[in-house]
Amino acid sequence: MTQQETAPGPAPSKKIKPPKECFLIQPKETNEDATKTRKRKKVILVIFYSGVALHVCLQNRLQSMLLIFLDSCFLKANDLTHSLSSYLKEVCPKWVKLRKNHSEKKSVLMLIICGSAIRALELIRSMTAFKGDSKVIKLFAKHIKVQEQVKLLEKRVVHLGVGTPGRIKELIKQGGLHLNPLKFLIFDWNWRDQKLRRMMDIPEIRKEVFELLEMGVLSLCKTESLKLGLF
Repeated sequence: MTQQETAPGPAPSKKIKPPKECFLIQPKETNEDATKTRKRKKVILVIFYSGVALHVCLQNRLQSMLLIFLDSCFLKANDLTHSLSSYLKEVCPKWVKLRKNHSEKKSVLMLIICGSAIRALELIRSMTAFKGDSKVIKLFAKHIKVQEQVKLLEKRVVHLGVGTPGRIKELIKQGGLHLNPLKFLIFDWNWRDQKLRRMMDIPEIRKEVFELLEMGVLSLCKTESLKLGLF
């Protein structure tokens, strides 16, 4: 009897651990390229969060920047079993103490970013159990003029802001909203609209989000005074 030879099986693949950082990656320039006229290149933002990579191509922006988000900047991810209130209670256990110590006008402690005014109203209703006595302001454009929101922020202390990136950006530009006291920035990440699009799938909103990040949010992340959460 001849001994049967068995073909060697494929080598077991090693599990690749997802990176714990987010990098703004730029294409490398060779010496030859450096001597030529500089052309604007695409910049690819790769966000690694909970093992999921989101690739967003940005043109003509952030060309000379290299941003590194440490894992410590991020709050625990929503595992899709939480309501907004239960998620916020888990990631912000000292909220009551933080809220009581906040006395600065024209600012908020927490911003929740979403894709539309209707979605903002839904989120405000769903966070009743978390907010308690916290003062909440609607930060979207529908039926509310920006000057009205500026006056509200000047008149009283507000703890929570819920709205769209475009209106929040405008308030920062006009000096109606200061970011330095901000401690939490929560993105309505997993919600989908009628076309099954997430907030960051919509080009206009995605553009506004990244412009908002450039308006002081990134510098707060670097100092680790601001935490980011994906709900």
